[in-house]
Amino acid sequence: MRWTRPAAVYLVLVAGAVFTLAPFLLSVLTAFKPRQQFARESALAWPDPFTLDNIVALITGPAQFGRAILVTLLAATLILVGQLISSILAAYAFARVDFPGRNALFWVYLSTLMIPPVVLVVPLYLMMTEAGLRNSFWSLVLPFAFASPYAIFLLREYFRGIPQELIDAARLDGASTLDVLVEIVVPLSRPIIATLTLITIVSHWNSFMWPLVVTSGSEWRVVTVATASLQSQFNGNWTLVMAATTLALVPLLVLFLVFQRQFVRSITFSGLK
Repeated sequence: MRWTRPAAVYLVLVAGAVFTLAPFLLSVLTAFKPRQQFARESALAWPDPFTLDNIVALITGPAQFGRAILVTLLAATLILVGQLISSILAAYAFARVDFPGRNALFWVYLSTLMIPPVVLVVPLYLMMTEAGLRNSFWSLVLPFAFASPYAIFLLREYFRGIPQELIDAARLDGASTLDVLVEIVVPLSRPIIATLTLITIVSHWNSFMWPLVVTSGSEWRVVTVATASLQSQFNGNWTLVMAATTLALVPLLVLFLVFQRQFVRSITFSGLK
């Protein structure tokens, strides 16, 4: 029958959605439960009573989770600003500025995408140590604050799609290269810039390995490391751990709700899930 195949497709999609959303639902339910209820009732039970004690204890207590959120937010913001500025300048040079060896240099730089990020951990750690920046805020920011090959590739391809006639007309009016970039190219490239903004924020908000390696103690701990440390620091207090995971999800959820269209577009551009 005609409805059999669509029904099977929707059934598979619903099942996939349930399996995907169930861990997040469990995290939220546990975050707002009293610890005693979590110990004696099913994990799927509704919070009774609904309490914010876990959230308050997490932010104001010795876990210093509120500080971890601020450190992560500030680091991700600085990385975003640095990457956008440097990537836009480099991509425009590769797309529209003629200089010897332009294409060869671009493909050599792009080939660094093939290097696994884990390979760079030890060299970056040694560099930060020699510079005296280990276990500091700048050790979280500087290794990622400059142009990334992925961002340059996306921006270059987008810039090359902008009609050359617009740039030529601006130059006839006396515009400099920087004027053309700021007044014409960047405004026309808002969709791809929004895409890179979302990808960069999500990527560095969820960064775990590098912050774990380069920092120690709680002063410059980021959200991911702070959440992982709760499992050993507060052994068995799963309501507190789930409160941390819920708080860590809130900024990304808000980001998705506000920029949902751009987020879906970012999946199209990046080919990632």
